[in-house]
Amino acid sequence: MQRVRLALPYFKERGWEATVLAVSPESIEGGVMDKHLEDTYPADIRIIRVTGLSSRFTRWAGIGNLWWRCGRAFTHAGDELLKNEKFDLVFISTTQFSAFQLGPRWLKKHGVPFVLDYQDPWINDYYRLTGVRPPGGRIKFALSQWQAARIEPVALREAAGIISVSHSYGAMLADHYPWFAANRLKLLPFGASQADFDALGQYQPVKPLIDFRDGCFHHVYAGRCGPDMTFALTVLFRAFKQFLQTHPAQAQKMRFHFIGTDYSPPPLGRDWVMPIAKTEGLLDYVKEHRYRVPYFDSLYYLRNSSALVAVGSNDPTYSASKFFPYVLARRPMLMIFHRDSPILRFALKVGAGVAYGFSGPEDITSLANEIHRLWFVEGGCNQYFSFDHSAFEPFSAVRMVDGLMAVFDDALKKRSAGA
Repeated sequence: MQRVRLALPYFKERGWEATVLAVSPESIEGGVMDKHLEDTYPADIRIIRVTGLSSRFTRWAGIGNLWWRCGRAFTHAGDELLKNEKFDLVFISTTQFSAFQLGPRWLKKHGVPFVLDYQDPWINDYYRLTGVRPPGGRIKFALSQWQAARIEPVALREAAGIISVSHSYGAMLADHYPWFAANRLKLLPFGASQADFDALGQYQPVKPLIDFRDGCFHHVYAGRCGPDMTFALTVLFRAFKQFLQTHPAQAQKMRFHFIGTDYSPPPLGRDWVMPIAKTEGLLDYVKEHRYRVPYFDSLYYLRNSSALVAVGSNDPTYSASKFFPYVLARRPMLMIFHRDSPILRFALKVGAGVAYGFSGPEDITSLANEIHRLWFVEGGCNQYFSFDHSAFEPFSAVRMVDGLMAVFDDALKKRSAGA
């Protein structure tokens, strides 16, 4: 939804009238209401919210999947909308990949072309190749991959346009489907909007998770964590553990906060960071709030931090959309990502923060030593370096919308040409 939200203010001036079809917040298990975020929606945008089956009636059977609970109602609402009104294009932007099947359905029933937005890869070989346990468990993940193998090829063949947050997804799709041309996929990062930080103003969470006035030095990370981030977290904690040994008085004042690390709603989910902190003997210095927080709460924590830490996946294709607001928060920032990550390339291009890249576990010790010296001992954690605004401009919300409109226009040209 983040891409759509960022784009909504620009649709009308680009000649598009948007209607948003979305699942109602009360149907989203663990969803957080953010009135401040809703206030950023343009007043003239029509939003239709669909209510599905509440997880209260399914959780006893271990079923929380949003599509399984709401997909039928969502499909019906879309069918009615397209039957009774005229639309030129359907844009499917979600991480609920099962919704991709609606593109071919609505093209066949209503003649409306569709564009797909890949925010993650649907078929993902990472867990099979590494042996890492996927989020949700192996059975649910296997079911997702089986479903993808049935739905994804049809959706890809019939899509009038395909965009993605990572350049690697095109090659991955071409590898899975020899008939698919990787250049069909247009790279279009989420980007970020300075307007969000302008709207933040004096905003403060109702119950702040961090007391920024306690005299401590607070490192903040906001976003998902998981078993694929073990290397980056280990590097960070081992560097800090060295600092505890070499400069105990300074280190005693440092804290590390990891916020919104798990997708599961209360009281479900699990900690991903604390087991690693425990292994490294750092439980007194690390806090993890696994549950999701409102978007503007996360911006508050980023902007008021002493420094930011951005840890990346062991998977080189991982592209973290959360990184763009990190840059606009304008705080000292330490980044630890896979050497081939698109985020690391972006960070180096715009000069944002202090960036380190790893290839595997063999790099942990050397990187930890370097971060200990440069970030902690020599005070890199206190130094903010302004990023290159001209290099960041292509990743702004405005430029993202430019690319999105080009894809939409191209999709309509294909329809007119009968492609």
